[in-house]
Amino acid sequence: MTADVVVAGGGLIGLSTAWRAAQRGLSVTVVDDAAGSGASAAAAGMLAPVTEAGYAEEPLLRLGLASLQRWPGFAADVERASGLPVGLRTAGTLVVGFDDDDVRELDALHAFQRELGLAAERLTPRATRAREPSLTPRVRGGLFVAGDHSVDGRALHAALLVAARAAGVAVVPARVAALLVDGGRAAGVGLAGGGEVPAGAVVLALGAHSAGLPGVPPLPVRPVKGQILRLAGAAGLLEGTVRALVRGRHVYLVPYAGDRLVVGATTEDRGFDATVTAGAVHELLHDAIEVVPGVSELELAETLARWRPGTADNAPLLGPSGLPGLVLATGHHRNGVLLTPVTAEVVTEFLVTGELPALAAPFTADRSAPDPMRSRS
Repeated sequence: MTADVVVAGGGLIGLSTAWRAAQRGLSVTVVDDAAGSGASAAAAGMLAPVTEAGYAEEPLLRLGLASLQRWPGFAADVERASGLPVGLRTAGTLVVGFDDDDVRELDALHAFQRELGLAAERLTPRATRAREPSLTPRVRGGLFVAGDHSVDGRALHAALLVAARAAGVAVVPARVAALLVDGGRAAGVGLAGGGEVPAGAVVLALGAHSAGLPGVPPLPVRPVKGQILRLAGAAGLLEGTVRALVRGRHVYLVPYAGDRLVVGATTEDRGFDATVTAGAVHELLHDAIEVVPGVSELELAETLARWRPGTADNAPLLGPSGLPGLVLATGHHRNGVLLTPVTAEVVTEFLVTGELPALAAPFTADRSAPDPMRSRS
């Protein structure tokens, strides 16, 4: 039997799109041999478009803000459909700095945020520590963004899997080996070891592996390695997310699941290198302890390296691919969790109506010519 849609990739983007498409009446199959074990497993779960606002990234900021607005309703929908919590945390995000250069960068970030009309409060050192008492007394000041939140990415994935299946989504535990093309149109996916899943349309949601799938036209998506740590025993240590500049280096600490803490993350152009290095672990822990000395007493529960799907402009590829029947939902780089609700919405709308919502128009694949050599790196 041919499904209306097959989704290649069962991470947060793939599952959420499959779930929303099934809710719109489409028959949907997701194919992934290890759903949720890629970037979704490593993600810290920050929902922080304001504190991550970058120069010349205003369209991405608008997309992130639109997705952030959807998060409370999206989280409630997932929890209602699955009966499982997703760990949405609404305590805000604090950005802190340590030396004169850090303070200048904080001031520049705050000025940029105000220029864009974004809500952010500049804090004195005393006010910064009053908001998060576990911070070191050496903090030189901070920015507080009440609207930047976080979610437990692993809990969200588990809930989405239940919700998708309850909506009728079929999940095939197999590796996607190729895109099937018939008559110049995407017609399903081939599986490793043989077998095919035919479909009327294919959603490409393989993250950093998207550009390497045989049959897919050249895409400007590359793996950007990130090493990340998970610590245990952090109950009461932090109320919300803390992002820090430690003498020019960036580190973030995100509390989740009662007593857990994520510390991350490196950004490395090293292809699909899965090595967790002693240097990266040392640097992340050193900087985290500089920010919150109590981190030194926590248990190092997990170290992990995964790959963000990077693009030249750090923005996702959404909607038509240039190959009829192939729909893109990839290239989210560091914003995959944040952009999950809006991606599912716009891609589903395109699948159902053939029209891509205006919000997603700046993120089609034809916005820039891909570099075939870079896309295969």
